[in-house]
Parts: sequence; C-alpha cells; structure tokens
Amino acid sequence: VSDQKPLGCWSVKHGQIITCPVVCNFETHEYIAVHDDKVLRIWKNKDINLDKVFKATLSADVYRIHSLPNGGPVVLFKGGVVRTLDVLLEAPQQEIENIISDEVIKWSEAFMEGQQPVLIFATEKDGDFFVYVQKLKMNSLHKYKLEQQELSKPLSFTAYIKNQIITLLCLYSNDSVYEVLIPLQQNSEEEEQVLSKSLLLKLSVSGSVLKGTSFVVLDKDHIAILGSLAAPGEESKECLTIWNTKFQTLQTSKELPLGTSGQLWCYEEKFFFTHGKVLTVMMYKCETSSLAAAVGKLKDSQTPDVSSFVNWNTLADEELVVSFQSQQSVALKSESRMTLRSKRNTVAQVQPDTLSVGQILLNLKDASTTVFENELRQLMAKAQMPDFQASIGCVITALVKRCKTNPKYYPQNFLLHIVETRDLSYSLCPDLMAVALEKKDVYLLQVCLERFPDIPEEITYACLKVFLSVSEAYLQRTDVNLESIICYIDVEFNNKEVKTEIVENGFNAELEHDIRDTKITKETHPTADGELCPVGPQKAALLNAVLQSTYSEAFLLPHLKNLPAQQAVVFLRYLYYLYVKCSEKINTTLPGTRCPTISQIMDWMCLLLDAHFTVIVMLPEAKELLSNLHKFVRAQVRFYSELNKIEGSLQELQRRNHQKDSQTYSIEVLELI
Repeated sequence: VSDQKPLGCWSVKHGQIITCPVVCNFETHEYIAVHDDKVLRIWKNKDINLDKVFKATLSADVYRIHSLPNGGPVVLFKGGVVRTLDVLLEAPQQEIENIISDEVIKWSEAFMEGQQPVLIFATEKDGDFFVYVQKLKMNSLHKYKLEQQELSKPLSFTAYIKNQIITLLCLYSNDSVYEVLIPLQQNSEEEEQVLSKSLLLKLSVSGSVLKGTSFVVLDKDHIAILGSLAAPGEESKECLTIWNTKFQTLQTSKELPLGTSGQLWCYEEKFFFTHGKVLTVMMYKCETSSLAAAVGKLKDSQTPDVSSFVNWNTLADEELVVSFQSQQSVALKSESRMTLRSKRNTVAQVQPDTLSVGQILLNLKDASTTVFENELRQLMAKAQMPDFQASIGCVITALVKRCKTNPKYYPQNFLLHIVETRDLSYSLCPDLMAVALEKKDVYLLQVCLERFPDIPEEITYACLKVFLSVSEAYLQRTDVNLESIICYIDVEFNNKEVKTEIVENGFNAELEHDIRDTKITKETHPTADGELCPVGPQKAALLNAVLQSTYSEAFLLPHLKNLPAQQAVVFLRYLYYLYVKCSEKINTTLPGTRCPTISQIMDWMCLLLDAHFTVIVMLPEAKELLSNLHKFVRAQVRFYSELNKIEGSLQELQRRNHQKDSQTYSIEVLELI
C-alpha cells in the first residue's frame, strides 16, 4: 500500500461470488478464499488461474476465515462451529453441526492470548444479541447474552484482549459507545450469563451528533469512529473522528467530502478506509492522554508536533483531495486541532525552532521565491526533525504546489538535488513526477525512475511516451545521465562513427576493418543486422531507465496498448538492438553500470508485442524488423537446442575432470554420442 503497487489480481468464474474476505496464511504464505459459501480456494503468488489452484468443497456455509500470525487460519461457520484450517483439510466433507440455532452472526474477531487462539463472535435473534467466546486449544465455548438497551441496538463491534480480559466495545444506534468486560477464565459449568455494559462515550459535541458506522480502538484512551456528523439544521457530513474516551472529548475530526463505504480498518498505526474511489491510508500516533491535551490546552513548547509534515489541513485544498490516498497523516498528539486557527494569528511571536513543518510551510505560502527556497533549504538541513523523510516529502509537495499556482516557477535544480540526495519514494511526493511530465523535464524523470521503487504503471507509461515523443534535437540540449549506455552504444564524434563498446579480449574485428567516414543523422536507424542504435544516446539512456523500473505486467499492458504505433516500432527497434548487443556477449550482459538485463529486455519486448502485434504486423516499416527479430530468435533457439543435445556429455566431462589428479598429464579422447 505504501508503494501504491498492485502485486497481483485473481478472479473467479462468471457466476461465482466470493462470500467472505480473503486472508493470508502467515505460515505458508498462501491466500485463502471462499466462494459460493462452501468452496475453499488456496493459492500462492505465482498462481495465475484460480481454476487450477487447490479446491475443497465443505459441508457447511462459511461465515469468516481469521488468520492469526502464530495460530494459523481459523474458520468460523455460519452455524457457530469453529475449526482450524488444518483440521478441515484433513476431511473437507466432515460433518459441521449447527450450535446457534436461528441466530445470525453479525461480527467476529480472533486473537492470540499467549499461545492460545481465541475467537469471539456476536449473534442476533429476534432483537436479542449474544456473544460467544471460543478457546480452540481447550475446545471450550461460552455463550453470553448482551444486556438490552431500550430503543437502541448495536450497530458495530470491536474488541481487544488484555490481562485475560476481553474488552468488547459496542457502537449503538443511540449514538453511544458501550463497554463490556468478559473474563477469559470462566467456570465451564456455568449457564448462559447476561453481560452488563457501561457507557464509555456519548458521540455528541456542541450540539452535533455523530451517527457512527464503524470504529476501531487505537489505544486504551482513544478510539476512531467513521460516520456522519450532523448539526441541528445542517446537512450531515461524512467524517473521520478521533475521541478521547478517558475525558469524553472529541480529539480531532475531518470531513471526507468524497464519501466513504462506511468501513474503517486499523493496522500498525495506520487507518485504512475508502474515500471516493481510492483507498486512503492515514498514519496516526497516540501519546499519553492528559486533561490538558483533551481540551487542547497543552503548550507547543512542551510537546513538539510529531505529525506536522502532514495534518488535517492538507485536505483543505481541493488539489490535495485527489492525492489524499497517497500521503496523509494525523497524530493523536496531546493537543486539539481546534486551537490551530487561533495560533495562526499569533504565529509570528513563536520561535521558529518550536514551529512544526506544517506551520512553517503555511507561513511561507505567500513568501517570495528567494525567501521560500532559502527557508526550505534551512528546513531540510535540520537532520533531527521528527519524521524526517515524510517532512522532505512535504517540502517537495510545497514546491510542486507553487509550480502549479505559478507556471513560470520551476526550481529544477532544487528538485533534482532533493531527489538525488534523499532516499525518497513516489508515495511521499506523488505530484512531483506529474509536474515533471508536464514540463517535459526528462532528466528529473530519469532520476525518479532510477530511484523511486514504487512508481505506478500509469506514470511509467507516461514517462515512456514522453521519452519517445521528444525530438533528438531537444534531447541534445538537455542534461541526461548517459552512464547506462556509454560503454556499448554507437555515438558520434567529429562526424565519424565510433564504437565506444568494451569488447571481449580487447579486440573487435569490425573496428579494425571498418571505421567508416559516414555522417550519422540526428536520428539514426539500424542496418539489417541491427548494427546501429535506432535512437540517440540521450533517448537510449532515458529508455533504459524505463526498462529497469518495477512494474506489474497485468497493470502495465493496458497502458502500453495506448502507445502510438510509430513510437511502439521505435521502442521495439531499440529493444531488438539491445537484445542483439546482449547476445554478442558470453554472459549476455551489457557492459557498464545501470544497464538493463537481458531478462528485462525480453520482458519488455514480449509486453510490447502483446500490446501491439496486430498493428505492427500491418505496418510496412515494421516488416523488416519483425523478420530480423524472427530470424534472430530462431537462430538463438537452434543454438540452445544444440547445446541441450550435448549437455549430458559436458556434465560427464566435468565429472571426470573432478576425479582426475591435476598433477598428472594425459590426453583422453571422448566420443560424443
């Protein structure tokens, strides 16, 4: 998620429906899914077609599969029975009884208490709600009944275990959160107990009421609730809110104008929820709760802003709402965001060292270009500032934003310096490459392609299209890193063609026989044997950066199909040229540094042919290229086929050489059959 890279995609047949969330088995690194309630599918990353992976049809409907890091997958059936996956796979058609009669499961969760897997689930029947606690190793099941609440019912549940006590939190329809304590140590002979609940939080503040849909526990004093906040006489608005349960206060909130699905997840100090059509990830940080923090009276000098690099204010601009899924953060620090507006009026009186990164950038919004860049350089020089990497990302975002508001402003050297000297990623500054594409800053794009590990396929394709569309004349006036091509490509000096290739054994017959006095046009074309590079050295270096970028074939291919046919042919010519160059070497590698490997070259050739084969076959100018490519590949196949024929003899020869005494001299004739 942090890299925004899709890693895999699988689908069931038409008519089949995935009926519970897919989970990962942490022990075997396998995915587990259930479709049509009873059909179990298990597969790994390398598997492509779900029809060909492991399949087991169970005897009862599955409600949910829970995967525990040290406890393995646990399957909860709709009838209330719990089985480990291993037990189920031993006999998939084993009988599964129904232990909850007419009750319907509404929610479930699994935990590890020491070495003991514990599963808790809630059910509903005729308006009554029940809670079941299953300890798998002890094979014990306890049933409880939730104390009824007049004129309201539970909408959502969440729970956690601490000190052998399950704390169950219930979000009710009367806009309140209730707490229920369930001890794990219970007398097995006791009958069904009624669980009493206590009011934990009332979801109202200053007359506004939050209609929650889902919530998560952040720590013992804070919870996050996703829902609609409605004020009297106003239209309700979807928002994410964070509450201090210890002091009954709303810690912070933010409106989500693009709408949500009503689902909220929390994992490793990150929120996950949908905002519009994107998955949003927001970091948070909980600090020790105090009364001063709860009411927003804690001084900045006592608690520095640990989340200042990105805060709620980034959502204030409509531009940044679009990139909301890429970079957001909120910290549950001990200060209310409600005090932020009043601080802006007195910010000049605060010492710079006590200001957060977000506040500094806010103050520089209307500063002159010189002051703006100088302040940013000083800010980057503070190596000890909190969340340093993310702060650098926010600095780039500020630069990019100024570029958008002022088209004449584009600090190329400053941006290059930051990218080249800082360990950044695309997700930290998602708008940077978009601006570079708009400005056709091919050098910055090349550096980003070489350094960012998480560039989306759409951006990779956009870079490729720009590199192929810019003229050679434009590139000759542009700075480009030629490190990846300088050792093997044909270049032009004093109107003479000179090969700068590092050759085997220091000798190349072609160089000895023929250094032709031929002018190379600005856009060279290959001869029949692929001798000359079809593009100039600058464009070749840029294309090499694309070849070495990471991608997922399934998500890049649709974009490649949009590449103009003429550009596709040029790119294919260059790939063929590289393929021939690699094949000239015994180790099939190009000389120099940061050069594409033969596997990368072949993968891109296959991708390009898959995307454009029908069009390329019809182009007259591509006919000779395809013919040469076919002949070359056919010759390679024949060569490797001949090698395979003598593979056994070569292995036998190697085995015999190991057995011989290296100090003796002998001549032995081996007959290859």
